[in-house]
Amino acid sequence: MTLVVRLLVLLPAIAALAGLLARRSPRAAALLATAAAGLGVVLAVVQVFGGPSGDRRRVTATIETIGALPVGDLSLPLHLLTDRSSALVALAVTVVGLAVQVFSVWYLRDDDRYPVFAAEVSLFLAGMLLVVQSGDLVLTLVGWEVMGWCSYLLIGHVTARESARRAAYKAFLVTRVADIGFVLGVVLLAVDARTTDIDGVLRHVVGFGLEGPTGFAPFVTGSTILTVALVGLVVGVAGKSGLVPFHDWLPDAMEGPTPASALIHAATMVAAGTVVIARLSPLYAAAPTARAVLGVLAAVTMLWAALLAFAQSDVKRMLAYSTLSQIAIMLSALAFAPGIDEAPSAGLGHLFSHALFKSLLFLAIGWLSVIGGGTAFVALRGRARGRGALQWSIGIGLAALAGVPPLVGFFSKEGVLAVVEESLGQGSPGQAGETAWVTWLVLVALLLTVLLTAAYCARAWLLLTTDAPSLETVEALEGQVESAEPAAAAGDDEPTGAHGARPVTLPAALSVSGLALLTVVGTVGLIALPQGLHVGLLLALVSVVLIVGAASLVRARATGGVDPADVLGAATRLRADRGFGVDTAYVGVGRAVVTLARVVARLDRDVVDAYPRAAARVTLHLGAAGDRVHRGAPSTGLVAVVVGVVLLGVAGVTVWR
Repeated sequence: MTLVVRLLVLLPAIAALAGLLARRSPRAAALLATAAAGLGVVLAVVQVFGGPSGDRRRVTATIETIGALPVGDLSLPLHLLTDRSSALVALAVTVVGLAVQVFSVWYLRDDDRYPVFAAEVSLFLAGMLLVVQSGDLVLTLVGWEVMGWCSYLLIGHVTARESARRAAYKAFLVTRVADIGFVLGVVLLAVDARTTDIDGVLRHVVGFGLEGPTGFAPFVTGSTILTVALVGLVVGVAGKSGLVPFHDWLPDAMEGPTPASALIHAATMVAAGTVVIARLSPLYAAAPTARAVLGVLAAVTMLWAALLAFAQSDVKRMLAYSTLSQIAIMLSALAFAPGIDEAPSAGLGHLFSHALFKSLLFLAIGWLSVIGGGTAFVALRGRARGRGALQWSIGIGLAALAGVPPLVGFFSKEGVLAVVEESLGQGSPGQAGETAWVTWLVLVALLLTVLLTAAYCARAWLLLTTDAPSLETVEALEGQVESAEPAAAAGDDEPTGAHGARPVTLPAALSVSGLALLTVVGTVGLIALPQGLHVGLLLALVSVVLIVGAASLVRARATGGVDPADVLGAATRLRADRGFGVDTAYVGVGRAVVTLARVVARLDRDVVDAYPRAAARVTLHLGAAGDRVHRGAPSTGLVAVVVGVVLLGVAGVTVWR
């Protein structure tokens, strides 16, 4: 197992390097990328079936890498680990990575930068797998930063398009700002525990290691240092996962090619925060303030993003907002860790589920966009009807996203609802009292999100499979397109992102169909997690009623081919497409920071540095004045006077003696 885990992390990194060296040959680059991704799936399967059994936290092996680094009294073991949770998440990452690499060979066939794209995807996978398998905070941070850098490259892949470059800059800057909190949290935990070993940190803080209770008495629980560190980690996760207020970069990330969107939104980067917080869940059990911050951010994000998703005029941007909502659902489960062993499993279970159906939807929409010539609903109206495997793949993906039983999305989402329900009924009195209001907030947000998710999934299905109203004239249609145009076009547009209609290749079609099949049978994968299938009967029934009710209302509103979102009005839809001005707020904050930096620079230059510069100038002027007085060569009279004074002094001393 040691070799398997090492290869699982190293293989995509090696493939990335080899792909860059072979970038002049698209065929060689494609072969390297797909072969490495395929072998990664094999290794992940071996880890799942040859990995740990029993408790979720029991480690089968601690895998050494380059050995511990000597850094004074701070221990940096830099090792990996494997357990049932990491094995299942690694399997999801590698499966999505393989599907993306195979699909990209067809989708980016006309892109002369495809080899570079394939190498970047491989490096992205290496970063995510490092986070998943890491048993060390420093290695986690390395993988975290690699993903951030690669996301910048993938989003801005179409370099000829200014909007793509801007979206890449935006993603990089927003996540960089949030990562300040993540780095601060890692440093505080490591310095306090005198080790970067995750198991060592858990033992130090709460007397609970990856193998269970240690019997040590907790002595940092509830401390200010622990709270600040864990809130800092939440801020970093909020940036990468797109929680409010860092959410606006993710819809703009649709400027990247569709395969890149599938990769970023499915099982990598945006979901990496779920892995980190699940690994550190015993720490959050000891920090109610940090849990409250996480719960509030998750509740606000899942509901706000679901509302925006319903109003979008572009399919990819709708899926982007749905990603924000689903990531918030994952993280909400982790806000209720105390005494609930199912909480980390519920969060990771929804991560696994989301990886399957969201990558399926992105790739299927990418396939459909080649047929329709764009990703706007207007361009794809009715295009999915009669497309056979493509139509049903989209239907399965949307149904799983909506949480329709018995698809994997239903069971993973119900697992999160069950955790929240259990938190209300079984939490310890002290802990329940501290965060009960957060629990109720999250529960209400979850139920409303279930309703809204079913609504926008039903809307998307109706628009993609039915034609526009027959009475709609060409002029009215053009007016609708203009009024509903996204503020930032969702990728694959001109000048170089467009793809002419062409037959899909068998491997690309199989990658989509394979993900559809996994979405149907993926519930079996949840069994690999301890208590991964954890469904509360009451809330499950409530969810089904909400889903059926929302779908029925949307269907009734769509009578005659009308877009159900028209009920919101053109002005509201346009503002929703533009994210209700959050981008403008980002720009305002950026300008304020630049202005403040200029003021500080001017104060430093014109005030702080004024005194030493003034002293230097005074000295310079005095020196110049002395130089003018001094003529360069002493006169004969002056020399005679000086010599005489010296002789008189010598004579006086001699006579005195």
